[in-house]
Amino acid sequence: MYAVIDLETTGLRTSWHDRIVEVAVVHVDENGRITDEWCSLVNPDRDLGPQLIHGISAAEARRAPRFDQVAGHLAGMLRGRVLVAHNLIFDARFLHAEYQRAGIHAPLDHAAGLCTMRLASHFLPAAGRSLHDCCRSAGLPPHEAHSALHDARAAAQLLTYYLRAAGSPPPWAAAATAAAGLTWPAIPTHPVAAVQRRGTGQREQHFLARLVDRLPRLHEPQGDAYMDLLDQALLDRHISATEADALVAAAEALGLARVDVEHLHRTYLASLAGIALEDGVLTRDERHDLDQVAGLLGLQQSDVDKALAAGVTEIPRQRRPDAWALQPGDIVVFTGAMEPPRWEWEEEAGAAGLQVGNTVTKKTRLLVAADPDTMSGKAKKAHQYGIPIVHPTAYQKLLAGLTAAAF
Repeated sequence: MYAVIDLETTGLRTSWHDRIVEVAVVHVDENGRITDEWCSLVNPDRDLGPQLIHGISAAEARRAPRFDQVAGHLAGMLRGRVLVAHNLIFDARFLHAEYQRAGIHAPLDHAAGLCTMRLASHFLPAAGRSLHDCCRSAGLPPHEAHSALHDARAAAQLLTYYLRAAGSPPPWAAAATAAAGLTWPAIPTHPVAAVQRRGTGQREQHFLARLVDRLPRLHEPQGDAYMDLLDQALLDRHISATEADALVAAAEALGLARVDVEHLHRTYLASLAGIALEDGVLTRDERHDLDQVAGLLGLQQSDVDKALAAGVTEIPRQRRPDAWALQPGDIVVFTGAMEPPRWEWEEEAGAAGLQVGNTVTKKTRLLVAADPDTMSGKAKKAHQYGIPIVHPTAYQKLLAGLTAAAF
């Protein structure tokens, strides 16, 4: 009977190339009972916009199916049902734009559906416009906002409240007949699994776990290409999902087994330990940095102890993984929604003697991204040119090093 939908998007306007990043559908029968539901993240192939609001990381979205891959299954969830949403005009406009982008004319007319926000003026006249306010006025339990599935469930419960208040048949009964008569085009259904957002505190498995355990191991693995990637990935002392994928791909291309990669990681850690010991003093910050890198590489604090105990005699001097630094005149580019606003970051960079670029070119030295896994056009260019991508927190440390060097 009813298909209650909710979307999370990269922004508010389809005309600004904003895209859907999560879609949920909840089926409700004529009696107000929830009979089915479906939800998936959607890869928008661009930056994710206000991530502080919807809480979806690029690491999650980049591995999700594209809209054209879920379009057929989603159409099956909507076909023959009355479309319902809280602020239906917004959701219907985005769905229509996504189907249109996929070359599909979908019969998505908000005027033929039900908007639980507009219906509130009849059934909940004292409520505000938000879904939270309407649910509270209806005596419904609170829900997790800005999650497509939780919002769709809440809107479905609100619809149930309206159905019970309206009686049978409801005043919009004709809408059901009209919805059943809408003609949807035949859309291929791809065998693509829905991708859910990770739960609070749920972490992705370490990328080492994705490498095969094959024998025999290489006596001295030639991992220069792998180590170069590791240098770049650890520049900000964080291995993003994109960087983890690149490291796994490099290891597989080089024929490295997991044991080979672990050997390279210990070599890398030994190199860092040697650099920390060059002045004969190991500071608390240096030890913390070594422990942090060890954790990122799947090693233990005991591995740090062994690397430090080995001293400087076994250190491969040709590698200096912490030698990367910003220099006056370097071109830095920023991407993503930042706090404080991006223009403040750009002003600070200019005051420190850096050049701020609007686009990424081969001359760009560094890309600072609100989310290092971003799928923005700038990030795609940075990956293409081998330009490091770092989080604003790491950039601030690099900027502090540049400022300190100037005095």
